[in-house]
Amino acid sequence: MVILGISAFYHDSAAAIVRDGEIVAAAQQERFSRKKGDESFPREAIAYCLAEAQVNIKNVDYVVFYDKPLVKFDRILASYIHTAPRGLRSFLMAIPIWLKQKLWLEDLIRKELHYDGPVLFSSHHQAHAASAFYPSPFEKAAILTVDGAGEWNTTTIGRGNGNRIELLKHIDFPHSLGLLYSAFTYYCGFKVNSGEYKLMGLAPYGEPKYVDLIKKHIVTIREDGSLYLHEKYFNYISGLTMISRAFEKLFGLKALPQGATPTQFYMDVAASIQAVTTEALVKMARYAREITQEKYLCLAGGVALNCVANNHILRESGFEDVWIQPAAGDAGGALGAALAVWYGYLGEKRSADGIHDFQKGSYLGPSYSDNKIREVLDAYQAVYERLEDEVLFQRVARDIADGKVVGWFQGRSEFGPRALGNRSILGDARSQDMQTTMNLKIKFRESFRPFAPAVLAEDVNEWFEWDRPSPYMLFVADVKKEHRFPVSREDKTGLELLKQPRSKLQAITHVDFSARLQTVHRETNPRFYTLLEAFKRLTGCGVIINTSFNVRGEPIVNDPRDAYRCFMGTNIDVLVIGNYYLEKTKQPPFKELQTWKSTLIAD
Repeated sequence: MVILGISAFYHDSAAAIVRDGEIVAAAQQERFSRKKGDESFPREAIAYCLAEAQVNIKNVDYVVFYDKPLVKFDRILASYIHTAPRGLRSFLMAIPIWLKQKLWLEDLIRKELHYDGPVLFSSHHQAHAASAFYPSPFEKAAILTVDGAGEWNTTTIGRGNGNRIELLKHIDFPHSLGLLYSAFTYYCGFKVNSGEYKLMGLAPYGEPKYVDLIKKHIVTIREDGSLYLHEKYFNYISGLTMISRAFEKLFGLKALPQGATPTQFYMDVAASIQAVTTEALVKMARYAREITQEKYLCLAGGVALNCVANNHILRESGFEDVWIQPAAGDAGGALGAALAVWYGYLGEKRSADGIHDFQKGSYLGPSYSDNKIREVLDAYQAVYERLEDEVLFQRVARDIADGKVVGWFQGRSEFGPRALGNRSILGDARSQDMQTTMNLKIKFRESFRPFAPAVLAEDVNEWFEWDRPSPYMLFVADVKKEHRFPVSREDKTGLELLKQPRSKLQAITHVDFSARLQTVHRETNPRFYTLLEAFKRLTGCGVIINTSFNVRGEPIVNDPRDAYRCFMGTNIDVLVIGNYYLEKTKQPPFKELQTWKSTLIAD
């Protein structure tokens, strides 16, 4: 039984294939098109999934879309009627594509895929809930899904038991925690639907001075986590921007232009909305615990990528453990929709052992053969060595210890927004200068952005205040006190905090001593684990920097060609693709450099 799940047309289009309940493949369209957040129909992602499953479209038993277009169209029309005559310009921009394309999705799917089998439609939050619960290690669990908006729902609380999911409570549009956070993302100068993690990274530089102002005027949060947004401060219901003039008047300053450097004021605003978001999510989770009486919680929806809030949910909501879908946003909806057909629609049996999830480390994207890698490198006339594993791991560990930056390309690419050791840029977490070097010279991004640590699973408690696996980089943990340096915030504001030595792991220690944690496990990624082991043998430290293999405005690299271009267009010192080892100083001039840079989409 082969089921193809599709998400498309809003942001982060993706495809996934489930065969007899097993997740065979999943990938985002952006990785192939090289357009960040690509919302188009995921032709190339679908083609990859079919190839990985070794089937053609005639072998697919069901195609399922992660949304119900007619229900969403009903919400959009109702929103425009609610705000009329305002929103006419937005209405005239939105409606033609609905009438031409989005309302005829079944016809579009059949035409694009040349498919004549059953086409099904999951509700948006049903797909999120399925993506959270079905791959989790839990036989029974509460489920919380939080995002901007699906059809009408913006938040749901449910319960999973075996192969059944029941959605119990919901919050509906326009009252949305995701859209609230996105409004502040816009206000602080970042792009909506891609800059929310930047807002989260900015928050520790500020103080939550505006929490009371936000809760008094902008959002009412009840004890069960349900919320009410006061419409006068927003323009997303039928307009073209997230916030209204009343929002800017309330705070006394206009929205920061995209790309501008945040001042202390915007840092304080970021800290404030992070605190409000965390409060709301913890209350939602506590209410989910109360009404389900379950021991475990599963999370999905774009807001579930807020790893700072996730930490508070884990510690404060009363659940024994929390599992979060690594592709928690719309991309994961493709996977959730496919799993919902297998378990919910077809009623197939599911069993879980409480320990191991079914996500396969989220290494669900394409891999490339040794011959394909060599073919690409030869086409670029690249200078390389092919090293056996033992020599390769020792040399790369030495490179990292010597302060070099390494592009690391191995095996199947990751599904979701995080690089987890297969499409990664690696560096020495102990370096006092590496955070600035990698931000400005490698990633070409804002200097305040923190980097994540990858740590050997058995060493996590040696370096961090943490007591469980965190394989998907979806929680933060504090660096242990014995590894920190004394830091004073007095007379220092904003980015001045960044310049202070903070810990023995300076490059991954944020200004509040936190780090977005990835525990690395031999069973899910033996090559990355072996590299960390080699680094530990050399340095005594089983922690390195792991950041995504891309530059600002570009999706994570997908194939060897992407990797070589990024390597040659940045100050990465060493590139490792499979067993092929390349040093920057030995490479010929890169003729495609200007073409590559010109194709990057402004973030």
